[in-house]
Order: sequence, then structure tokens, then C-alpha cells
Amino acid sequence: MSRSLRRGAVAAIVLAAILPLAACATGNDASTLQIKPDNAATSVGDGVKLNNIVVVTEAGSAGAYTGPATVTVNIANAGTTDDVLTSVKIGDATAKLTDENGAAVSTVDLKAGQSVLLGAQGSPVAQVSSSQLSVGGYVKTTFTFAKAGEVSAQANVQPAVGSYEAFGPKKAAPSPSASASASAGASAPAAGASGSPAAGATASGSASAPASPSGSASAH
Repeated sequence: MSRSLRRGAVAAIVLAAILPLAACATGNDASTLQIKPDNAATSVGDGVKLNNIVVVTEAGSAGAYTGPATVTVNIANAGTTDDVLTSVKIGDATAKLTDENGAAVSTVDLKAGQSVLLGAQGSPVAQVSSSQLSVGGYVKTTFTFAKAGEVSAQANVQPAVGSYEAFGPKKAAPSPSASASASAGASAPAAGASGSPAAGATASGSASAPASPSGSASAH
């Protein structure tokens, strides 16, 4: 084999070895493939894992969005000790925590060996009243636990449609004082209506009772 042919063969072998490596590098580069980063699982502390963090906005929202938003995430405690979720943030906004009944709470219990699907119907909810977001984009979320500590992750922002329909912002439940006021206001007219005829009947009876013995009243 001539020297030029040998050089060509060596070059072909080297090129064949480089191409797969280049392909692997390209395939693993999220920016090259235009794939957004995956935060399917984020671990913190000894056994606490956050799976599939998504920030959910109101149905029909798109692009630049300002308004309420909730966080849906499956928080699993694979450790041997209980922990407590004390805070959730969407960007710089601290979320209000409510229990499965919609009542405000300061923490969410996370028992050892159990998980909580935050944001689902019948589960605790973390919601901010207003946040500036880009629907379809990403936003920083921060979770703080009493024992495991704090962890932050980029979460995808999605509207409350399709798979996320049940995870959207929840309407605030009326406070007990507001409900009592509304109930009192509704019952007041009924009490007045029932009281007026009774009062009128009593007044009429009182007026006619003394008049009956009077002759002038009988003559009229």
C-alpha cells in the first residue's frame, strides 16, 4: 500500500473514532438540542426528594403573565424521620400554605416513608396571590424544610389546562366572619318582615281594646 493510501486509511480511522464522540457531546448538550433542563427529581437532606416541580397559572394564560400561581410537586420523604415543609417561594414571592380543606397553615407535615402531592385536590396547596411569570418558560422555586434545609430548582410554568387543569390557582374560601356577616344580613330582612305584621297586629289590638267600651267608638 502506498504511503498516501496509508495516510488516508489512518485519517479515516481517526475520523471514525471522533465522530461518535462528537455525536455524544452534541446529544448531551441541552442547548445544542434546544431541550430545556429537566428537574424531574431534586433531592435535599437525608431522603427528601421533590419530583416534577411545575408552576401552574390560570387557564387561558400565555406569554407574559401577572397573577396568582400555584406549585405542584410530589414531595417524598424516603428517610426514617418526619420532616416539615415550612416555606415555598415562586421567584421572590412567598406562597401561602393551605391544608386540604383550604384553611391557612404555617407548615405541611411530611411523615417518614410518605409523600405529599402539593397542589392536588384534597391536598395541601402553595399559592402566591400575584407573580410575574412567563408561561411556557421557567421560574426559580425554593422549598424550605425544618430538618432537610432549603433547596431551589427551576420549574416549568404551565397554564391550568389538560394535565394541569386541577392544579391551577384556587379561589380563596370565604372567611368565617364574612360568612357570618352574610348570614346575618340575609336573615335580617326576614326577621323584620315577620316582626312588622306582628307589631302591627298588636298595635291594632291595643288601639281597639280601649275603644270598644267607648260609646263614641261604637257609634262610629
